[in-house]
Amino acid sequence: MRDGFPLPDVDWEPTREYWAGAAAGELRMPRCRDCSRFCWYPDGTCPGCGGAAVAWETVSGRGRLFTWVVLEHAFLPQYASAVPFVSALVTLEEDERVRVPTRIVDCDPDALEIGMPLEVCFRPLCFDGVAGEAVAPFFRPPS
Repeated sequence: MRDGFPLPDVDWEPTREYWAGAAAGELRMPRCRDCSRFCWYPDGTCPGCGGAAVAWETVSGRGRLFTWVVLEHAFLPQYASAVPFVSALVTLEEDERVRVPTRIVDCDPDALEIGMPLEVCFRPLCFDGVAGEAVAPFFRPPS
């Protein structure tokens, strides 16, 4: 395992701009220059047209809850102090085909409903016994 795991590698080329955006308080997604489709997860080609030319754009940060699970048991020792938490997929307002993996915060898990509106917020992501942190996009009900 690399040093700092399970923190994201914010310098990894395919997602570097995503993490730089989060550090700047922006949710950024890659968009195909050929067909204008958002390309999440960034793997080098557009899922719509197969094009390889993408540009990163800042999106609104608004979306809807697609699915979630409440994690009550730490699956890695570094998560022990974080449980319970809500892991989720959120669809973006700009393109409902984009499903961003995230955590839901500031919301009772019993209040969650498929399709409920959410907005992005940015918070430090850190783990017990791991040096450092990364700013990450989390989602919450609109304030």
